[in-house]
Formats: sequence, C-alpha cells, structure tokens
Amino acid sequence: MDFKPLGDSALLVSFGEVIDEETNDRVHALAKAIERANFEWLVEVVPAYSSLAIIYDPGLIDFNGVKRAVEGLEFSAGRFEGKLVEIPVVYGGEYGPDLEFVAQYNGLTPEEVIELHSKPIYRVYFLGFLPGFAYLGGMDERIATPRLKKPRLKVPAGSVGIAGKQTGIYPLESPGGWRLIGRTPLKLFNPSKEPPTLLQPGDRVKFVPIDEEKFREIYRTEWGQEND
Repeated sequence: MDFKPLGDSALLVSFGEVIDEETNDRVHALAKAIERANFEWLVEVVPAYSSLAIIYDPGLIDFNGVKRAVEGLEFSAGRFEGKLVEIPVVYGGEYGPDLEFVAQYNGLTPEEVIELHSKPIYRVYFLGFLPGFAYLGGMDERIATPRLKKPRLKVPAGSVGIAGKQTGIYPLESPGGWRLIGRTPLKLFNPSKEPPTLLQPGDRVKFVPIDEEKFREIYRTEWGQEND
C-alpha cells in the first residue's frame, strides 16, 4: 500500500495503477475493515478503481496517525461481489446518437456494437462524477471509442455511454463527453430511497436491449411521466 496526502483532512491509499477485479477487491476489503474499526476520526471512505480515499477529522488525528492506524489493520481481500442488476437499454436513434460513430470507428455494424456491449456481465468498480454514476469494468475492447472532443452541455438521465475502454450510465441530466449509444428508462438515483443509488460498488450489471415501446412503458413506471 502506498500512502499520499490529499490536502489536510484526507489521504489516498493506492494499490498500484492496474485496473482489475483483484485490485479492486483489495480496495473494498480495506474500506470495509476501516468501517468495521469505527475510528472516531473517520469521516468517510471513498473507493476507486485501485485506490481508497480516507477522509478524516484533522482535529482528532493527522496524516501519520491515520497511516499507522490503517497499516495496523488486518483484512483479507476476498471476492467482493454484490447483486446482479439487469439494465434495460434502447440502443441507437435519439437515445444513442453516437452508436453509428462507435460502429464506424471500430469497423463494426451498429448491431455488432449492441451485441458486444450487451453481452458481458459488468462489474461496478466505484461510483463517482455524479451521484450514482457507476464506472463499469469488463467492456469488450473492440468497441472502445474516445470521448467527444467537445462535451455536450446536456446529457439525458439514463444515457449509456462509452469513453475509451469504459462504459457507464448517467444517473442524472448533466453535461458529459462520453459517446452515447443508448438509454435506460430506469431511475438510477432517487434521493427518497435508501440507498439512493440503484447500483453499488461490487454489483454486477447486465445490459438488456429493449425497443422504444418497452422503454416508454418502463419510463412511465419509474418516472411517473412520459419520456420527453
């Protein structure tokens, strides 16, 4: 483990630069061990692909104190696996305006992109950028595509995008530069629920292609209104 300060009230524990499930398992195992220890100085732990941010109260402890406490923990990096969540997606058209580009960029047909994107079972490595935005690992590199050079000012909630070798889902309407290939009618972030995010780190995700009629049916149930 490599420790680095993040300002005066946080530190970053790094397990290397590799993005894989084994490394991410170690990140989450350490996060759970810290939470179980119930340190009075702990504010929050924030897992990422291969690192863990530990936010602490600087009035109670300093960087070196946190480092010693974490180094003294015993934890076993077993398989960290959550629930399997099926995400219905309508691909292409107004819902996925970049599907054609992704296909052309990779020398594929749109149908092949859809098949390659919906075939794997993805892993939620961590949440970030927006509440409930899940960074998913396991995408087929044959559909990897660079981000937009100029981000869109408005990306609809539920949009499914590709950025490099990653894929993810926008839980809220926001600006964004990922290549949009589809959209899910599910509500991924709902502050009135507990937990407020549909997906959690360690969950597995399976994309399921649907048609526009099914999209509208699910959308009405989830959002209580017609899709705009």
